[in-house]
Amino acid sequence: MRNIYSLIIFLPFVMLGCAPNVIKNKAIQKIDSLDMNIFSKKGEKIYSLTSPNSIYNNIKLIYESEKPIINIFNGEEIEYIISSNESTLSDNNKLLKLKGNVELKTVNQDEEFIYADNFVWNIEETKTYLLEGNIKFEDQNIILYSGKAKLGSDNIIEFFNPVKYIVKGENNDNKYETTSENAYYDINTKSLSFKATDKRVKSIIYF
Repeated sequence: MRNIYSLIIFLPFVMLGCAPNVIKNKAIQKIDSLDMNIFSKKGEKIYSLTSPNSIYNNIKLIYESEKPIINIFNGEEIEYIISSNESTLSDNNKLLKLKGNVELKTVNQDEEFIYADNFVWNIEETKTYLLEGNIKFEDQNIILYSGKAKLGSDNIIEFFNPVKYIVKGENNDNKYETTSENAYYDINTKSLSFKATDKRVKSIIYF
């Protein structure tokens, strides 16, 4: 995976020849209106990051951004849009962390939303995204709550126990349920399943 995800960065202030503002400590550079695109070694766009206010630490080699918006690509199309209060990009731009009011939105006909306190993506581990803290998933049919969730490249979201969920009713007669098992939501099939530790299926709900 190292070869596949070797990154090429095109930064606006480099391309335009504009020197970033330097704050007191020369190791810290302030970047206004950051617009960064990250590509694979094959030239495929992996994700883009924009932010109105960012700094780059030349010592720690870390980007710290306020109000970032991240577009994650699948080929030439945007697959997910993520926003948060702040973000850090480190480890040679392979480790992306978001903190505070994280919102992940799928880009498809039926938009799904995941809200969390924190988001972590190690790019070398392919498209596996970890969300932690006050997880809330919502679409047209269901709301799920959990303390931790993981979104895989197969478009299946795993919610770690305990999981609470609400099935939306037509007349606001929402049905509230609680389960101690992990829950799995398939974005492609719009189905929700619960599995015990021995992998037996407890129940499956299709919408």
